[in-house]
Amino acid sequence: MRTDTGQVFKLEDYRPNDYLIPQTNLTFRLSPEATIVTATLTVERREGVAAAAPLVLDGDGLTLKRIEIDGKKAKPADLLVTPDQLTILKPPAARRFQLLIETELAPAGNQALMGLYRSNNVYCTQCEAEGFRRITYFLDRPDILSVYTVRIEALRGEAPLLLSNGNPGDKGDIGDGWHYAVWHDPFPKPSYLFALVAGNLGQVADSFVTMSGRKVELGIYVERGKEKLAGYAMDALKRSMRWDEEAFGREYDLDVFNIVAVSDFNMGAMENKGLNIFNDKYVLADEETATDADFANIEAIIAHEYFHNWTGNRITCRDWFQLCLKEGLTVFRDHEFSADQRSRAVKRIAEVRTLRAHQFPEDQGPLAHPVRPRRYREINNFYTATVYEKGSEVVRMIRTILGADAFRASMDLYFERHDGEAATIEDFIKVFEDASGRDLSQFALWYHQAGTPNLTVSSTHNAAAQEFTLEIEQSVPPTPSESRKRLMHIPLAFGLIGAGGKPVAYSGVEGAGVEDGVIHLRKRRHMVRFSGVAERPAVSLNRGFSAPVTLSVEQKADDQFFLARHDSDAFSRWQAFNTLLTDALIAAFREFLGGKQPVFATRLTELAGSIAGDDTLEHAYRALALALPGDADIARDIGKNIDPDAIHAARQTLALAIAMANAELFSELYHSLADKAAFSPDAASAGRRALRNTLLDYLSLLPGGAALAAGHFQSATNMTDRAAALAVLAHRHHASPEANKALAAFEKTYASDPLVMDKWFQIQASVPGPQAVDTVRALTAHPAFSMANPNRVRSLIGTFSSANQTGFHRADGEGYRFFAQTVLEVEKRNPQVAARLATALRSWRSLEPGRQAKAREALLSIANAENLSADLRDIVERTLA
Repeated sequence: MRTDTGQVFKLEDYRPNDYLIPQTNLTFRLSPEATIVTATLTVERREGVAAAAPLVLDGDGLTLKRIEIDGKKAKPADLLVTPDQLTILKPPAARRFQLLIETELAPAGNQALMGLYRSNNVYCTQCEAEGFRRITYFLDRPDILSVYTVRIEALRGEAPLLLSNGNPGDKGDIGDGWHYAVWHDPFPKPSYLFALVAGNLGQVADSFVTMSGRKVELGIYVERGKEKLAGYAMDALKRSMRWDEEAFGREYDLDVFNIVAVSDFNMGAMENKGLNIFNDKYVLADEETATDADFANIEAIIAHEYFHNWTGNRITCRDWFQLCLKEGLTVFRDHEFSADQRSRAVKRIAEVRTLRAHQFPEDQGPLAHPVRPRRYREINNFYTATVYEKGSEVVRMIRTILGADAFRASMDLYFERHDGEAATIEDFIKVFEDASGRDLSQFALWYHQAGTPNLTVSSTHNAAAQEFTLEIEQSVPPTPSESRKRLMHIPLAFGLIGAGGKPVAYSGVEGAGVEDGVIHLRKRRHMVRFSGVAERPAVSLNRGFSAPVTLSVEQKADDQFFLARHDSDAFSRWQAFNTLLTDALIAAFREFLGGKQPVFATRLTELAGSIAGDDTLEHAYRALALALPGDADIARDIGKNIDPDAIHAARQTLALAIAMANAELFSELYHSLADKAAFSPDAASAGRRALRNTLLDYLSLLPGGAALAAGHFQSATNMTDRAAALAVLAHRHHASPEANKALAAFEKTYASDPLVMDKWFQIQASVPGPQAVDTVRALTAHPAFSMANPNRVRSLIGTFSSANQTGFHRADGEGYRFFAQTVLEVEKRNPQVAARLATALRSWRSLEPGRQAKAREALLSIANAENLSADLRDIVERTLA
């Protein structure tokens, strides 16, 4: 475990390495305790580099067994060797030479799950971002592209399946029960995309014919006996391949495409060229074990990793500062895929909710950083919502500015110009400028400047002059290391809406560039005047969430109610209702702090019923609209002196008011939505279940609610309904006989299925209230829980710290103390998972003073621990700064 945190990597310091490695040959002799890796590297000195320049290779905890240069044993005096670095002080004078390096690894003891490790007796690798250096000494950086040939040797009885990147080559027996397989990837790639899998796995096989008529063999490999659970993943893969051809003109380029599902994985999945390795929770699914959300996640993540084949693999990033060039761009692509496969409006609302829940707090706290960071100490800590989700929004804004046709032409140019290269954000922006003729220099600040812009908006209508004016001012709050912000180019989609929801026409506009329903904000203040506007319109702003900004709009509640009923933009209609709910909850929060009981407007609770019963709206859309803003959402909007108990009380009170006002309607609709057909994970069926389960949550607050939820649980024919009912019982009727019986029945039924048990842990970890700390502490001793498995840790500890505001932020600080102890325990095995857990305290300064002091004590207890990993120390020190 690396504990050195002294080096800060800066974008401004980037320079190409003196050496290249155009060819890499690897031989693995696999053994759980003593795997031998022989790397034969063709090393080439760059043109103009002096022959005396030393060659410095990266390592991480390596044991060197042998090193040869051009077939001769290297002299010890010519080397500097540590577990973390190999320096060849006097490389050969020839510009190109052969370097053989032999290292020994112990995969079975690798609990960090980086490099080569074992998961349920299967050898597998994870090399992004810097895991390859845990396998052999190498120039482990994204701009070193190499053609890989890999030979894997293993005992056939232990590992009959031998996989690596690229296309399969020779294979056969080598005696004494050993066999081998050779793989060759003809496309140069960086070391982070290397992959190896060896073990005894079952296969689901299929094929795909590309748009040029080539047949690609497809394989998904899972634990034996679970093959039937990979059918939906295979279907999602084939749909992804076809969509990428149709939407972006991208055809798959190898003869085979393989996916392997493993149970121990630090992330969701990894896009290694031709051999994607997945956390098995994003591959395995059927109606008995997976929820509709699981099916949707599988579809999206299968697509995401496949789309990386072009946006990440064929064109990779020059350095880790450019991480958003592959991740943000590919998130945009998978969002578009899911929108086309399901409901564009519902998908957009879900995306924005995720962005606000994860990226907005990041932008507002001590961990804020630009979409393209300028410096880092530990790159693993920059796989963030800013890089992924905000990075996607930046790409979406480019499409909004250019239009769909120019955007597609620009992407075609990007693939043509940079195929086979390690590119930068500047390269990416330039193709859009070159293809469209637009100047995007101001827009590029979205990549370089941290923080969420805020738009302050007011409006006036002059009936006599038939003029409607919007006054819009932009500002970006200070973030760490950036106190002064530059003005952004913000594409603000808008609509002017009149009586009956009809658009209001205007004859002219001045004060800002306006194109295709988008106001282009480039100055600090704009006075945008629309002429020829006879009636005062309601203004719909940031339609479709055209820009990742916050809005402070001087707007009457009447306008919000009007937009919630009549806005033709589905996202903005949802946003109007969500704003009304948020405003009501913040007012109720303040009432509770003042010792008063809040009262909610009748027209708000009636509006909820109107939306629920509106058959012109999709079921999934109605479910999203009826879902109250979460505790953390309200805390974010309040901003400071947060009391999570008061926020939760406000939400409970509003939920009950909505349920009471619409009891008859909700009950009738709930019963009408019962599944009558066989289970299907399609969007329409999932939407019906989502709305029915949302209504169950409201109805459970009324008399007889526990019995209704218990009946729902007992009669459920799929995991979506079963898990939803269990969550309602556990959350709304904690410790009731019905809740205890359902929890016990669920555990008994699924005790042998780790992925389903994750749901059981997650539901209990999110039960609000001060008892949550004791519940979670007790569950860490459950036989199905393991601190060594990232999925178990995330389901229990991650859910408790990020999704249980009242439990985690218990007033006496016990939640923080338990959390700090647990993070340090996890860190002993897996620093990467521990560091990601620690981000749960990024917003500690927004708490009321008592909780704030206790949260700081917990952070200091982590910071003061001995031998803290680089990953965890980086997060904690930035959080405390």
